[in-house]
Amino acid sequence: MGVFTLAMINVSAIVSLRGMPAESTYGLSSVFYYIFAAVFFLVPVSLVAAELTTGWPQKGGVYRWVGEAFGKKWGFLAIWLQWIESTIWFPTVLTFAAVSLAFMGPGQRWDEALAANKWYVLIVVLCVYWAATLLNLRGMKTSAGVTKWGTIIGTIIPGAILILLGLGYWAGGNPILLDMSWDKLVPDMSNFNNLVLAASIFLFYAGMEMSAVHVKDVNNPGRNYPLAILISAIITVLIFVLGTLAIGFIIPNSQINLVQSLLITYDSYFSFFGLGWMNWILALALAVGVLAQVTAWVGGPSKGLYQVGLAGNLPPVMQKRNKNNVQMGILFIQGGIVTLLSIMFVIMPSVQSAYQIISQLTIILYLIMYMLMFSAAIVLRYKMKGTARPFRLGKKGNGLMWTIGTVGFCGALLAFILSFVPPSQISVGSNTVWFSVLIIGCVVVVGAP
Repeated sequence: MGVFTLAMINVSAIVSLRGMPAESTYGLSSVFYYIFAAVFFLVPVSLVAAELTTGWPQKGGVYRWVGEAFGKKWGFLAIWLQWIESTIWFPTVLTFAAVSLAFMGPGQRWDEALAANKWYVLIVVLCVYWAATLLNLRGMKTSAGVTKWGTIIGTIIPGAILILLGLGYWAGGNPILLDMSWDKLVPDMSNFNNLVLAASIFLFYAGMEMSAVHVKDVNNPGRNYPLAILISAIITVLIFVLGTLAIGFIIPNSQINLVQSLLITYDSYFSFFGLGWMNWILALALAVGVLAQVTAWVGGPSKGLYQVGLAGNLPPVMQKRNKNNVQMGILFIQGGIVTLLSIMFVIMPSVQSAYQIISQLTIILYLIMYMLMFSAAIVLRYKMKGTARPFRLGKKGNGLMWTIGTVGFCGALLAFILSFVPPSQISVGSNTVWFSVLIIGCVVVVGAP
């Protein structure tokens, strides 16, 4: 694959418009959070992943990197966390697909009522997920094509439309609901709970390393892989910052809903500009974008875990592959887990509360993997200093790797700690349930390997 296709796979893995309403609750200070997370997380992850991928281009991704640094058991833990995190995450992103499809209905009230129906959400989540699984079973060529074009149709174009609508609305002198005073750029640090949803922004930027499993499929990886990362990183930050502000321009802070607000934003802008006929088109496009994102994630981490299986470190059932050389055994087990987790949407008090608690658990698990990855990158500079690295942080010495690796590790650690605190902006039900699910879930998942 070329630079553009790989960049689109990265954008698909990272960019999800569904997360922007959560950050729009912070108003203009959301820009601060995006830039903070980009500096302390996205940039370190991108640079470290580029060096590790081009230095160890063999398949396996984080399994190989962490395994070379600390041993195979730690490598298995790293790839396990990446895989199980994405598996737990699927119901949350697929909820957005269900909401998008609901907003193809006859009116906003009907759309909102359908989107809040837990049984409807469950059915759509399972249908879209298994569709993405079937696409992956057809092989890399099919899944990469769906990911590339689905990202353009369902993420890049809708993101650009949202940004243009917001800028056009603002430039027209219309009243905006976001305080654009410069003093609002720096967030209120006095309220600890306000930092919890902000910590979720780190997961917005997660996934850049996931494309490492495709490095053998990239032409001239020493040059093209870092270039694809640079392109996707720039696109990611621009879409998140400008798109979040566009939501805040027209949706009151008190009415932000983590699941529905993005679709309501489009509906409001289209009504204002007399483009109501575009509602169902955008809703369908966003659903296509989710399918592309899920397709990328269904195949990515599971492909890395499959490499562990080939080394004999997984049960035979997880080593099975089909005629297209796709990790069939893992994909079916993964699908079973996703199906069971999706039932949580029927058990939890509301779709929004289930959405938030599962999102927090995925953040916690993924950040543990990132702390292992940053540590491994530093250790490998000494343990395997003779390894050729087509892309290297700093031409001489290890100072730049220490700086970037430490910044990334500390940023991940900060977000990890904050992720355990219940957010004050939304109702998540009982705090006892909140802490129990996160702590027990974390202990069980990390202890399983």
